[in-house]
Amino acid sequence: MSGTSLDGVDIAFCVFKKMGNQWLFEIQQAETIQYDEVWKEKLNTAHLLSGEKLTCLNVEYGAFLGQLVVDFVSKYDLNPDMVSSHGHTVFHQPDKGVTLQIGSGAAIASTCNIPVVCDFRTTDIANGGQGAPLVPIGDKLLFSEFDMCLNIGGFSNISFEKNGNRLAFDISPANIVLNHLCSLIDKLYDENGQLAAQGKRDETLFKELNTLSFYKKSFPKSLGREWVEKQMLPIINHSEISVIDKIRTVTEHIAFQMANAINSINESGNVLATGGGAYNTFLIEILKTFSKSRIHIPENKLIDFKESLIFAFLGVLRIRNETNCLQSVTGAKKDSSAGCVYLN
Repeated sequence: MSGTSLDGVDIAFCVFKKMGNQWLFEIQQAETIQYDEVWKEKLNTAHLLSGEKLTCLNVEYGAFLGQLVVDFVSKYDLNPDMVSSHGHTVFHQPDKGVTLQIGSGAAIASTCNIPVVCDFRTTDIANGGQGAPLVPIGDKLLFSEFDMCLNIGGFSNISFEKNGNRLAFDISPANIVLNHLCSLIDKLYDENGQLAAQGKRDETLFKELNTLSFYKKSFPKSLGREWVEKQMLPIINHSEISVIDKIRTVTEHIAFQMANAINSINESGNVLATGGGAYNTFLIEILKTFSKSRIHIPENKLIDFKESLIFAFLGVLRIRNETNCLQSVTGAKKDSSAGCVYLN
């Protein structure tokens, strides 16, 4: 996994077993390989490249991921059946029928000599869906004991069961905006929400952010970097308050929108919260003031690697030719078993 926040590449070695109708799982080894400044710059500016240069970066990044797999497998003496790769998102514009996650599957397979499943979003986009979120099938089959699964990463999203169908949608930008604001004061991120706690909520900015039209749209719906740059950042940049106050205001905005989503589904439900934002204790405290639901923060390994776990699971389902992308979640015309398979 490589998320929009550019923290690094998450790698997890996962084991799955199916006992009757129940899937069991274990994350046996996992770590995050941080990007150096060169790779951060390459990925951060990938959307500005020409078609030729982006094609070259796709192959180069695939080879890079393949070598990370080689090193990881060697370090922990593993023997994986397959690699399941999300890649790194450069474009996601489902309204135009376009999504692109770079990291050539052929290059990964050739480099690590292990079968690869990748490119999970394009089939759903072709079927008229949002191509996101894809995690809900894992929420449904691996975490059914929770009423809702909340992920707080670059963006926040939620999935839940209703009338026998799994539903899900993106809620709001999250770390992608907070990390951007932190970079303005030479911080990588707001550790534990300490910066936000020092600031003061600006009511004008808070109200203006909450009136963004995306929040009034019915789901299925998804967000991308392009939306943040065009719709949200101009509002934040126009405000003349301090960066610290912006961090506080945006943090409260994120919590408010997540609580709105939770409350609209189940006002007193049981919520599993994962993703890097689950470590932001100040954000979680504010979320709890806006919602009466029980917010469950699991062990660190699951916070950090739940998304990697589920993309591994998507690969397993793809190899078994079973549904891994839900029409009820994405709005596509049909369920699909999505992903391209590259044999070594």
